[in-house]
Amino acid sequence: MNKRKVIIVTDGDEVARHAVETATKKIGGRCISMSAGNPSQFSGAEIVEVVMQAAHDPVVVMFDDNGNQNRGYGEKALSSLSVYPQIEIIGAVAVASGAHPEHGTKVNFSIDKLGKKINYGVDKDGANTGIDEVFGDTIGVLNELDIPIIVGLGDPGKMNGLDDPLKGAPITTKALREIVEYN
Repeated sequence: MNKRKVIIVTDGDEVARHAVETATKKIGGRCISMSAGNPSQFSGAEIVEVVMQAAHDPVVVMFDDNGNQNRGYGEKALSSLSVYPQIEIIGAVAVASGAHPEHGTKVNFSIDKLGKKINYGVDKDGANTGIDEVFGDTIGVLNELDIPIIVGLGDPGKMNGLDDPLKGAPITTKALREIVEYN
């Protein structure tokens, strides 16, 4: 059985969805737009069904907890998706949020608001935090999964207009491209 190569993005609000869709097109991937939502509305099983129908890899899937400090819908769906044998998570974009500084995950590196690759985490605005973690509401579950590369990112589609989808979502694009090139 050929596994589908999946990239996780831990955000799914409307602006993030547009940025991720734009960036996914630019890297030649397929975005599962129905996985977006604030919070995510679909189960891991429902998302796997759609991933398996995607035309080609990589398949980009969004998960969002809508600020839930406990394990919300997004994290539950992501955890569920990760156990399917036909899915290979090749990387994750850990999106920083202003909520829950106690929920962090270690990143391999981040893409800051200027599009530079840095060896630290970033905050919601894409600024260097000086530590190797990103904090947010939907990223705690990443610590429990075997993901080969985790890239930190500020708020997709935002970062003070620097990642605007109308400008091609360059920062989100770079984060996705780094994951593809790693694999």
